[in-house]
Amino acid sequence: MNRTQKAEVVSALQEKFAGSGLVVVAHYAGMTVSEITSLRRKMLGAGAGVKIAKNRLTQIALKGTKFENLTDLFTGPTLIAQSRDSVAAAKIAVEFAKGNEKLVVLGGCLDGQKLDIRGIEALAKLPSLDELRARLLGMLQTPATRIAGVVQAPAGQLARVINAYAEKQAA
Repeated sequence: MNRTQKAEVVSALQEKFAGSGLVVVAHYAGMTVSEITSLRRKMLGAGAGVKIAKNRLTQIALKGTKFENLTDLFTGPTLIAQSRDSVAAAKIAVEFAKGNEKLVVLGGCLDGQKLDIRGIEALAKLPSLDELRARLLGMLQTPATRIAGVVQAPAGQLARVINAYAEKQAA
């Protein structure tokens, strides 16, 4: 790889880091091409991505970014999982690592805050952005239904009281 190719790789990595909210670093020693392809497909389906690059080039690309504190994790065969969403890359990486012992999650960084493996696992347990939006929408719709029920209840009660008086008068 000549200098211009290395500069292009560093530039592409910097663009990926600039557009990411979360970066997860993992070792992939012993994984087959089909296993890495499977991981990439799962990440792509969740709106995340996986990149394998030379450690030295990655460390150069990390300089000056909010993920600069990850440089010490780049030893050995490492891959980078990144996503705009603060949960997607962690969720897929941890789930995939449970089914494949060759993928070892080392840590990551969420908007400048370095996370160890426990932090990444805790992040993976959180609901995704789409799940949170669905829950919020459900919570917003529920009070409207309850308000309609509360507003209708006094009218129904008033009708029952008038009906009771009418029946009492008739008797």
